[in-house]
Amino acid sequence: MIERSLPRSTSQISGEGLPPDNFSEIAGFKKHIAEFYRENERIFPWRENITPYRIVVSEIMLQQTGVERVIGKFESFVNRFPDFNAIEASPLSDVMDAWQGLGYNKRALSLKKLARIVVDQYSGSLPDDHKLLKALPGIGDATAGAIMAFAFNSPSVFIETNIRRVFIHHFFSDREKVADNDIIPLVEATVDRSHPREWYYALMDYGTYLSTTSVNPNRKSTRYAKQSRFQDSARQVRGKAIKCLLGRPCASIDDLEEATGCIRERLVPILDSLVKDGLVTRDAVLYRIA
Repeated sequence: MIERSLPRSTSQISGEGLPPDNFSEIAGFKKHIAEFYRENERIFPWRENITPYRIVVSEIMLQQTGVERVIGKFESFVNRFPDFNAIEASPLSDVMDAWQGLGYNKRALSLKKLARIVVDQYSGSLPDDHKLLKALPGIGDATAGAIMAFAFNSPSVFIETNIRRVFIHHFFSDREKVADNDIIPLVEATVDRSHPREWYYALMDYGTYLSTTSVNPNRKSTRYAKQSRFQDSARQVRGKAIKCLLGRPCASIDDLEEATGCIRERLVPILDSLVKDGLVTRDAVLYRIA
């Protein structure tokens, strides 16, 4: 169980960097989030036995996959690959096999490349530096910030979908369009510098709660976009092709047509995209996992 160490009163909440007329609003906001978290904290496997490796795996899994699906895969993945060295030493096909069910298989390749860099350049230990993290494969600015907060308990400043939802809901109810640049100063002003990990857990848990109780505030975000349909999409065909190739040493275009149910004229460009992404290789007539 995570220790609930967030401030219990506004007297413990810093207003550093805030205009005087905003302090009471910010203090009330932080008190509300802390009280919600004490009663509604969610428990996830990556919030227990915290290590930089487990945080990296969970953050990459959570980039484009729902929490419930990640819960079902996280422990089996980290048991099979307990550290960066284990991923680096394993064939890509093994990493991708363990990734099945999470979607967006390119993330498994990024994790494999990341592990190689961490092993080769940092002796298997993840650097605790935002700039160095952001330079790693599959790690953008937001993920680097999340890793800094969750792996190293550093008061980094970042936005992800649940955090964005919380700040739009509380501070931009009268705005039709909200950019992340409007939100960042508030994230920076409110972050609990003594307990940043807990604070961001609290924001994410509250953001998830908001998603079930109201019209999604993120519709006001300038970054908002509806996810494209999965059924019959190129993403679905890519996933079926990968699943087919993981089950055999190699496959012909005929094998992949049968496995994906996709006509050749559409299938070939999709397979070409897998080759371009480095997930698949192709010789004269056969495809295989890279």
